[in-house]
Amino acid sequence: MLISRPRRNRKSAAIRDLVQETTLSVNDFIFPMFVMEGSGIKSEIKSMPNIYRFSIDTLLEEIKEVSDLGIKSICLFPNYPEAKKDKYATESHNSETLYLKALSEIKDKFPHIALMTDVAMDPYSSDGHDGLVENGEILNDETLDILGKMALAQARAGADIIGPSDMMDGRIGYIREILDDEGFTNVSIMSYSVKYASAFYGPFRDALDSAPKFGDKKTYQMNPANVREALIEGQLDVAEGADFLMVKPAFSYLDVIKTMADNFDLPIAAYNVSGEYAMIKAAAQNGWLDGDKAMLEMLLSIKRAGAKIILSYFAKEFAILKNH
Repeated sequence: MLISRPRRNRKSAAIRDLVQETTLSVNDFIFPMFVMEGSGIKSEIKSMPNIYRFSIDTLLEEIKEVSDLGIKSICLFPNYPEAKKDKYATESHNSETLYLKALSEIKDKFPHIALMTDVAMDPYSSDGHDGLVENGEILNDETLDILGKMALAQARAGADIIGPSDMMDGRIGYIREILDDEGFTNVSIMSYSVKYASAFYGPFRDALDSAPKFGDKKTYQMNPANVREALIEGQLDVAEGADFLMVKPAFSYLDVIKTMADNFDLPIAAYNVSGEYAMIKAAAQNGWLDGDKAMLEMLLSIKRAGAKIILSYFAKEFAILKNH
């Protein structure tokens, strides 16, 4: 005779909801968005259906829409023409530059939005790398000075959360010290602590036109084969003053998210990256799977693995589903 019958807890939707262990909320998401020069622009990214590059005017309209859906945080990325790029990414801390203007306008019109930024050289670099290049080598310590100027300029423009995505050693402590010295002690740092050299970034580089001009990023982004190394990166970033630790990508690295969540008390974020988004979109467009159900399953798995925060291009679609 069977005494234990786990199926009893699955017999109706009401009971399944009662015992559900993991739930997703609009509050869990940061929505990545893209800004570019011009006006009246809403340009769809071919490899990322329903995701757009916006000029500042249309970006503000879109933020109003996503804010009304309940999304409370966005992360902004810039798309710059090649003419604005140089070896030292000087445009990144030009006070009149597009990106900083966009941050200021967003914060002015939507003060309640948690505004996250990106700190890395690649959107502004003529070399397309996250760090300073000399003779084909990415220079770590020399890059920190540039990243520090960039982070400070973003804090002055109204950033709530600075997001160093560059993977240079020591950059969290360097940026934290600069921010504190300049009075920005309340500006948070979400470190891209565990960022892998992944094949899943392709559509994002398309969105920013920021692919490296030579080589790859394997000397600074992590080897996908490694998980224990993630603990080293996390420990350093905690010691240097990070407020959140991020794992990127998310779906192929659920074990890494769990490892980080099990070993650190800081909130763990996961970046559900462009390639992960594009895979589901492409399969759904071909009728090979149900796009909404696959999206929800992917996002739920990231949360279940231990991510408190999910950066995802699905955030708006998720919010729309939840609001219906």
